[in-house]
Amino acid sequence: MKAAPRNPWSWVPTLYFGQGIPYFAVLSLSLVMYKNTGFSNADIAFYTSWLYLPWVIKPLWSPVVEMFGTKRQWTVALQGAIGVSLALVAFTTHLPGFFQMSLAVLWLMAFASATHDIAADGFYMLGLPQKEQAAYVGVRSTFYRLANITGQGALVALAGLLITHYGDPHVAWAIVFGVLGIVFALLCAYHFIMLPRPAEDKPAHLAGNPFMEFIGTFGAFFRRDGIWTILGFLLLFRLGESQLLKMAVPFLLDPRADGGLGLDNTQVGFVYGTTGIIALTVGGLLGGVAIARFGLKRCLWPMAFVIHLPDLVFIYLSQAQPENIGLIAVAMAIEQFGYGFGFASYLMFMIMVSDGEHKTAHYAICTGFMALGMMVPQMASGYLQQMMGYQHFFIWACLATIPAFAMTALVKIDPAFGRT
Repeated sequence: MKAAPRNPWSWVPTLYFGQGIPYFAVLSLSLVMYKNTGFSNADIAFYTSWLYLPWVIKPLWSPVVEMFGTKRQWTVALQGAIGVSLALVAFTTHLPGFFQMSLAVLWLMAFASATHDIAADGFYMLGLPQKEQAAYVGVRSTFYRLANITGQGALVALAGLLITHYGDPHVAWAIVFGVLGIVFALLCAYHFIMLPRPAEDKPAHLAGNPFMEFIGTFGAFFRRDGIWTILGFLLLFRLGESQLLKMAVPFLLDPRADGGLGLDNTQVGFVYGTTGIIALTVGGLLGGVAIARFGLKRCLWPMAFVIHLPDLVFIYLSQAQPENIGLIAVAMAIEQFGYGFGFASYLMFMIMVSDGEHKTAHYAICTGFMALGMMVPQMASGYLQQMMGYQHFFIWACLATIPAFAMTALVKIDPAFGRT
């Protein structure tokens, strides 16, 4: 008897919330943890940026996910592995060499999370027809970013309360990562039951030598028309935002004497976790609706402006250093709305580029170049901020968005793509 189809709302939101949690735990939550435990902006930015590497090189093993096992099996198994990794981070917080030990565990988690991304993104494209993919791109973007807000909002606020209660940031962060490990165990069990079983979700058929199949998958991607323009767009669209993103939380936490806003963890949690969630949710959903209604070609330019212009709020915040938490929250909400709305176009662009025979592997290649475009600028962002100060750094970050507009002018978009 054929199983009844699953409502996408029963699994798309949790799948992408689950995809976002380990990513932001590795690249954002760890940043706050190290800031709370006394490390410098330069060290934090440099070493945590290296954790991007698994997402950069994940296309190298993406064909393995296509050739062996189903995307559903990979997704569930890797969620279990991520849950174990989160628990291990909690265990390292009181070990000698905490910084090195926790980075090592986060590195392993990054590889598991990057591989999970390959499987989950491939499953999304197999589990939904193309028209529904466009309709739900805003949903997946929103819940992925909600994972970010949870990491930088609710969990940061929780860590702040625990630091106040226990007086020890190491204890606080052990509890936070322990809770995350439990959440991921529950998420793994939920998806084992609730993920649909599409007939197309099966290992790729190997017509010949697996190594040649592996090489052929990559070759097909790089033989696409306009590939250099595509790569330029993937690498440069987030050039300015990547640097701003890495320094946003240190800016909120650093004392006013150092150019920051002097907020505590609980206030940062409120700014990101309350107003940010509302603005991000509205922006992400409206972005998906806009693409579904008008198509990616008509939406790309407006969305390029909407995602980047709100970055100007950081120039204002760094110059004025307002003390009113409500004003700061509104400014961050404007930035989050723009990000949620505009990032839907970037996701849909990658789906468009990946559409074809090797969807899973080609989407992984796209996200690998996206990660490279984040990793390299972020590695230098801490040194640039310390050299320039926050005021000049945020001006620089906004100027660094100019290449995004240049690449938006150059890429070619299928007029019918994305429209339902």
